[in-house]
Amino acid sequence: MSFRYPLQKIVDLKGSQKSMAEWEYAASLGKLRQEEERLAHLHQERAEMGQSLQETSERPTPLARLAMLQTYIDTLDARIRKQHEGVRSAEVQVRIRQGHLTDKMVDEKVWVNARDRALERFRSDRLAKEQNELDEIAIVRSAASSRA
Repeated sequence: MSFRYPLQKIVDLKGSQKSMAEWEYAASLGKLRQEEERLAHLHQERAEMGQSLQETSERPTPLARLAMLQTYIDTLDARIRKQHEGVRSAEVQVRIRQGHLTDKMVDEKVWVNARDRALERFRSDRLAKEQNELDEIAIVRSAASSRA
C-alpha cells in the first residue's frame, strides 16, 4: 500500500507559484542591474563630456561649440536624474518581488510540512497495523503450540 496525499495538487500548485515568484524576482533583479548599468554609462559619458568641455575651453574655441557642449552636458544631467528615478523604481520592484517570493516560499513550506506530517502518520499507522498483524500471528501460533 503506497502513500497518496489527497491534497498533492495543492502542494504542486504552491511549488509552481513559488517557482513563478522566483522567476519574477530574478527578472526584477535583472531589470535593476540594467537600470544601474545605464546609470553608470550616463555617469561615465557625463564625466567624459565634462572633461571634453574642460579641455575645449582651455583652447581657442568658438563660443557656439562651448555652448553646444554645455547643452549636451545639461541634457546628460537631466537623463541622469531620470535614470536615478528608474533605478529607484526598479529597486522598489525588487523589494516587492522579494516580499512576494518570501510569502510564496512560506506558503509552500506550510503545505509541504502538512504533507510530510500526513506521510509520517501514514507510516506510523502502517507500522502499527503490521505490528498488530504480527502480534495476532504470534498469538495464533502460541495457541496452536499449547494445544499440541
